[in-house]
Amino acid sequence: MLVGACLPTFAQAIDSAAGDNALIRQNDLQILENRIQRQQFQQQQQQYRAQDRQIVQQPPPIVQQLNPSCQTQIIGTTAVRNCR
Repeated sequence: MLVGACLPTFAQAIDSAAGDNALIRQNDLQILENRIQRQQFQQQQQQYRAQDRQIVQQPPPIVQQLNPSCQTQIIGTTAVRNCR
């Protein structure tokens, strides 16, 4: 009678262990998926950085500057500059 009474408890222990193993496997699977996602994200960021390095920066536009035409006039002992 004692053996028969222990069987359901043993079966529950096995079911509990199987459930724990399933949770562990599910947790391991989630960890692996997170690692893969992180690796993919890092690879994508590396590709973006490589593309950014390849883009040649355009030089700023060359804007011609006109030198003002200045004339110096001597009036008495004073030099006067008129710039246009």
